[in-house]
Amino acid sequence: MSTVNTIRVISQDVLGGPEVLKEVEVERPQPRPNEVLVRVRAAGLNPTDWKHRALGLFLGEPPFVLGWDVSGVVEAVGFGVADLAPGDEVFGMLPYPYGHGSHAEYVITPGRALVHKPATLSHVEAGALPLVSLTAWQALVEHAGLRPGQRVLVHAAAGGVGHVAVQIAKARGAYVIGTASAGKHEFLRGLGADELIDYRESDFAEAVKDVDVVLDTLGGDTALRSLRVLRPGGLVVSILPVGADGFREEVERLGVRALNMLVDADRAGMKAIAELVDAGKLRPAIAGTFPLAAAAEAHALGDTGRTTGKLVLTVD
Repeated sequence: MSTVNTIRVISQDVLGGPEVLKEVEVERPQPRPNEVLVRVRAAGLNPTDWKHRALGLFLGEPPFVLGWDVSGVVEAVGFGVADLAPGDEVFGMLPYPYGHGSHAEYVITPGRALVHKPATLSHVEAGALPLVSLTAWQALVEHAGLRPGQRVLVHAAAGGVGHVAVQIAKARGAYVIGTASAGKHEFLRGLGADELIDYRESDFAEAVKDVDVVLDTLGGDTALRSLRVLRPGGLVVSILPVGADGFREEVERLGVRALNMLVDADRAGMKAIAELVDAGKLRPAIAGTFPLAAAAEAHALGDTGRTTGKLVLTVD
C-alpha cells in the first residue's frame, strides 16, 4: 500500500515474459518547470509495452516502468504550466519512446503532451486512445495527407492502431479496406470499413489494387507485398522498423513511396483526436481492463496477439 510520499508502479528488473513485472513502491515524483503530475486513472497497453518488456528495444536494460498512454486528473503543475490546473481531467501520450512510466499511480509528463479529456469518454476509454490514435493520425493525416475519396488499406484492422485508423480514415472521407480474420469483419463494418479481406483465406496482394495509402502495422513481408497494391505514386506508411529484403529496391521499381515512422507526443494531434471524439466519429474498443496489480495478466493476454481493440490498466 502506497503512502503519502510513495506510489505504486509496475516495474521490472530483467527482460522477459509477463512474470518479470512486479508492483513496487517508489518515491512520489514532483513536477519540474513545464511538467505536470497526473494521478493516473487509466493507462492503455500497447504492443510496444510487451516488446519493450521482453526485448528492451529503445529503452535498453531495466529497471524501468512501462506505459505511454494516460488518462487521469492533474494533481500538481510545475512553474510555467499555464493552461492546466489541479483537478483537470486530462489524457495524452507521454513522449515516445523515452517518456514512459504511466503504469503507475502517478506519472510526470510535459504539460504539452496532455489535453482536456472529452466529457463523453470514460477514463478507461480515454486511457486507451492516445498512442494508437496519434499513430493513426500522424500516419494517415500528417504523413499521407489523406483526402476524401482516396483508397486506404489498413492491415490488422481490428487491432489497437487498426480499429482507430479505420475510424480516422472514414472521418477523412476515405474508402477503407481492412485485413482481419473473418470473425472480426462484423465489428469492422460497424466502424465503417467498406471492404474486408480475411487474410487467412485470401492474399490481399491479389485481392486489392489501386490503393492510395497503406497503413502497415505488421512489417516484414507484409510491407513488401503492400507495395504491389499501390497505384503509381501511392504510399506505404509503416509503423515498424522491420522491413524485408529488397524493400527499397521494390519501391523504386514500382514507382511508389514508402516511409517508416514512430509516433510522437503532440498536443495538436491530441486536440484533433478529442474533436473527432466529440463529433462522434471516434471511439476505442476495449478488449479488457485489469487493475494495476494485474499488469502481468494483461501482458500475457496482449502477448497472444488475438485481442480486438485495446487492453487498459485501471488505477483506483
